[in-house]
Amino acid sequence: MRIDIITLLPELLQSPLNCSIVKRAQDKKLVEIFVHDLRDYSSDKRHRRVDDYPFGGGAGMVMQIEPIFKLVEQLKSERTYDEIIYTSPDGERFSQQTANKLSLSENLIILCGHYKGVDQRVRDYLITKEYSIGDYVLTGGEMPAAIMTDAIVRLLPGAIGDEQSALSDSFQDNLLAPPEYTRPAEFNGWRVPDVLLSGHEAKIEEWRLEQALERTKLLRPDLLD
Repeated sequence: MRIDIITLLPELLQSPLNCSIVKRAQDKKLVEIFVHDLRDYSSDKRHRRVDDYPFGGGAGMVMQIEPIFKLVEQLKSERTYDEIIYTSPDGERFSQQTANKLSLSENLIILCGHYKGVDQRVRDYLITKEYSIGDYVLTGGEMPAAIMTDAIVRLLPGAIGDEQSALSDSFQDNLLAPPEYTRPAEFNGWRVPDVLLSGHEAKIEEWRLEQALERTKLLRPDLLD
């Protein structure tokens, strides 16, 4: 898999994309991640400007179409992309099911939004999917891009040592994960549920499913709808 991220602030992506599972997946050649500084494609070579005032007036600035078009067309001339994604607060809510689907892709582009957003023609003619990570506005799309990349990459075969671990994560079956415990079996008078110490796999799985259902009903009943 290859993921190209287009941003105005590449330094914001250095740490999240070069640690933990995402870094190991890159080291194993499971994924290639390229971060592109949009300012390198500005026609304003002196100031490297990629934004301008909105037509019709109003507060804020808007990302220009020209540098985005140049970069996207260059990337598309080199390979075929499954999706060209724009991180936007009014996009479709990014979910585990979305991550599952995107993890099957060969090549993805993620455009990080900024300012008041991008020229609408970018969304009309270049973008194929728009995703939001929640109902709030951030300074830019770098954190959403990093979050989406992490969620996608950890699903690639070989990214996690125990692949069953990813399949049992919260939201995979529209259920929250059940409680987990580890040693010691008793601490400060607080005991681990006896069923987990029983060694009876069928009963343990039944308990975990019951706990997942109860937690989901209590904390996220909307998932059961």
